[in-house]
Formats: sequence, structure tokens, C-alpha cells
Amino acid sequence: MATVGRMAGVSQVTVSRALSHPSKVSPDTLRRIQDAIRATGFVPNALAGALASRKSNLIAALVPSFTNIVYSSLLHGFSEIMRENGYQIMLSETGHDSEREQTLIETHLGRRPDGVLLTGVHHSPGARRMLIGSGIPVVEVWDISESPIDCCIGFSHPGTGLAAAEFAVEAGYRRAATVTAADARACRRRDAFAARFRELTGNDVLTMDYAAGTATLQHGRAALTDLVDHQGFMDGVVFCSSDQYAHGLLTEAAARGLNVPGQIAVIGFGDQDFAAHTYPPMTTVRVDRGALGEAAAGALLQRFAKDQDARSVIDVGFELIRRGSA
Repeated sequence: MATVGRMAGVSQVTVSRALSHPSKVSPDTLRRIQDAIRATGFVPNALAGALASRKSNLIAALVPSFTNIVYSSLLHGFSEIMRENGYQIMLSETGHDSEREQTLIETHLGRRPDGVLLTGVHHSPGARRMLIGSGIPVVEVWDISESPIDCCIGFSHPGTGLAAAEFAVEAGYRRAATVTAADARACRRRDAFAARFRELTGNDVLTMDYAAGTATLQHGRAALTDLVDHQGFMDGVVFCSSDQYAHGLLTEAAARGLNVPGQIAVIGFGDQDFAAHTYPPMTTVRVDRGALGEAAAGALLQRFAKDQDARSVIDVGFELIRRGSA
């Protein structure tokens, strides 16, 4: 800063003022300082500025997976709005592991972010204590709860399972199976589907679970192989916890020459970009991920502005999209 001041012909104090409050220096002085900064390649110390202002302009964001388009598309809308408002995102991957999430929360809070974006509403007791104790805004997305840490924005996961089961029964299916990734939200969808299908038909639902992680087309193909070859499953509907699994089932059904939806019907979850273009087009549950991310950004900005009308629970809802696979 001293070097920049000498080059611009001003004091170090004026350089500091131009960096923190540019409106308080004249346009000509600000231009000279900016020219000197570009010439030297000087990068202001944001940590020092944060200590002085008690504002870091950083947002900590924790998601289960970087590669899952469900979370990446949600983050896109969120980060665009936050950047437009002068904030940068610190992003970490939790991998559906509550202990790992707690460790990452502690690490991020040590960087003194202005706000936190979390996935889901179920966290370890230690994580909740740290977040509540931090006193900063926290937005939990992709789920809803009547007792969020601060604010939650999402939809009812059990509600999607109920809707899928009721749709399946109305369509005439009396046999059903589920293919599920073993994360908590997917399991709530599975359990709600199975309970409602059993209630409406009197028939139990076959369940196939995979370890938590990224759902793959390969696992979907393997699931249908197991259902048909080892479980004797046929003439029924399969509710999948993701469109990737559903795509795998459709691929394996085509390879076996099975009629979809005549012999095997498939319902996915997520309505990803490819879902309308599978063969046949995929029946699935749609959640507007972009709108969810934008709502999360809006909720944080409301809290930064101390908006008294800011809501603590926002339900963005979901829609069952009926196509050719069921």
C-alpha cells in the first residue's frame, strides 16, 4: 500500500480509504490509485479488511457432491446472485457424511464467513451448536423443517414419495420396487412411497439400496438385473431416488427387450436435462433447482439487510412429470 501511495502521489491512508470506501476519495485520486494497483499487481489483504470491518464478504457453501447436477445447478443460481451483491463462495463437499460436514463447518467458520449455505436440515449436534453459536445467517436448502437453524428452503421429501405411490396406484400398478441411494433424504422418499403403496394396495414393496454417493447408470442397470433375475419382479413400477438410476433401468430394459411401461414401469427423481430424452421419455419428479438456489440467495440477503419480513421456512414444492416410462 505504501508503494501504491508513492506511485499515485498520495498517502498510505488515502490508499486504504480508496480500497475500503472509494466514494470518499475524489474520482481523479481513485483513478491514480487504481492505475498504480494495476501496475504493481497489488492484491489487497481481504483478511485484514475483514478484521477491521467485521465483514468478510465470504459465504460458506457445503453440498454432498460437486459432480451431482442437482447440487451444481442449485449452486449456479445461488452464486450468481451472491457475486452480483459482492460476495464470494467458499465451497466444500461433504459426501453425505455428518462427521465430515461438522469438520468442514468448523473449518469454514474459522474463516469468518458472513453466512452459511447447507444442504438438508439434519446435522450433528456439534454442527448445530457451532452454527447457532456463530450468530451468522444460515440457510438450509433441499429440505424443510419446522425448526431450522435459521432458515430452510426446500420441499417435502416424504411428499414426493406419497405422490409417486398415489400416481402409480392410479395408473393401475399393483407391484412396486424402489432403487435408492442410502442418503437420508432419499430414504425418506423411499419409505413414504413404500408405506403409501402398501396402504393403497395391501402389497409390500421390494427395496434395493445402494451406499450413499453418486448415483450411476451402471447401478441402475444392475438393479433391474437383480430385480428381474433374482427377485422375479415383472409387471410393476420401480420408483428410483434419482434420474440416473432410472436411466440405468431404462437402458437395461431396452437391452433385454422388455416393454416399458408394459412390463417394467420407471419413475425417476430430479427431472434432469436428459430425462425428457430417454427412451421412452422418463416419468419423474421435478424440483426447480435454479429457483431454489435463487431463493436461498434472497434469504441470505434479507438477513444481511435485517429484513423483519424474512421467512424462516420456504416450501418451493415439486411436480410429478408424467411421460412415457410410467
